[in-house]
Amino acid sequence: MAGTATHPRETTMDERQHTTDAGTGGGTGEGTRAVHAGRPGHEPYTPSLPGPVFAAHYHLPGEPTGPYTYGRDENPTWTLLERAIGELESPDEPAETVVFSSGMAAISSVLLGQVRTGDVVVLPTDCYQATRSLRERLESYGAEVRMAPTAGDAQERLLDGARLLWIESPSNPGLDVCDIRRLADAAHAAGALVAVDNTLATPLGQRPLDLGADFSVASGTKALTGHGDVLLGYVACRDERLAASVRYWRKTVGAIPGPMESWLAHRSLATLQLRVDRQASNAVALARALRGRPEVTDVRHPGLAEDPSHEQAARQMRRYGSVVSFTLPDQRFAERFLAALRLTSEATSFGSVQCTAERRGRWGGDAVAPGFVRFSVGVEDPEDILRDVLGALEAAAGA
Repeated sequence: MAGTATHPRETTMDERQHTTDAGTGGGTGEGTRAVHAGRPGHEPYTPSLPGPVFAAHYHLPGEPTGPYTYGRDENPTWTLLERAIGELESPDEPAETVVFSSGMAAISSVLLGQVRTGDVVVLPTDCYQATRSLRERLESYGAEVRMAPTAGDAQERLLDGARLLWIESPSNPGLDVCDIRRLADAAHAAGALVAVDNTLATPLGQRPLDLGADFSVASGTKALTGHGDVLLGYVACRDERLAASVRYWRKTVGAIPGPMESWLAHRSLATLQLRVDRQASNAVALARALRGRPEVTDVRHPGLAEDPSHEQAARQMRRYGSVVSFTLPDQRFAERFLAALRLTSEATSFGSVQCTAERRGRWGGDAVAPGFVRFSVGVEDPEDILRDVLGALEAAAGA
């Protein structure tokens, strides 16, 4: 973890990307760990990452015991991926990971699977809108849902009697940051479990389990796999009992990932550090360029020293992510801007190697201005990204 900053300062990539750990791999760096995570030992004449196993059932003589009994329960391809993600989320302590068919499947396994009638759940008002949509489902089960913003650790005041605190930091799409350790300590003191949506940061940017969370949850669809071609989610935790309950939820609900998707995700981890480092660097460059534009307001990225979230982000994050948010004068201006982009695709995801952007207000549900844009910065050359974005701004202004 980075040391506590006493004043806002942009933490350099060199300070973070060369950090090594004494966990899995005996002091290997994060890039090395990402390349080798979950891969089996060297065997002659075999691939370094075995191909996907397509199986609905396995040969199962005698009693139904063993590592693989039925295709909805376990799969060797999942096993390797789960091991890999666990090594990234918790390199210094044992952790279990359960992979799912999507990020929302993983989120639901905790939000719905850990809560009973009469329980209290504390959600952020500004988290991913599909997560917030589970409020109605939770209340229909007889749970109480309390909500407060991410910024200022506002959820802390709602913890009395809570069963589960759900944190999303940085928040999507507003990019506010809270003090995860402080909130986790307060929640545990109140008898609550703590889950952190780590989608935007990735395990190379932030380790919620090290900060006190019971669950680290993420959509692997985004930056973890990073190519816009896989739907995946996961839950990582250090408590075996909690992990077993999540795994049982997957078994009974059937929200399992396909073996091909799991293999593609594992293959993609080898370039994770390369991708997130490049994206974070490009994101800061774009945010700086946007701050100088008269038609752009409210530029947000946790890596900017001027950002209101930077000081807290520097305490708990090692990389600041690929997403930059900003506001254009109105909906029509934003739509002209998006239409004028040439390298950047208008899409509703983030974390891909390709730049993507969207006017987030088109979906409804987020408390954002009509001209609010969520921009996911890719790995293209920074000069080309800036040329594309600044040219689109000029075109939108002159239309």
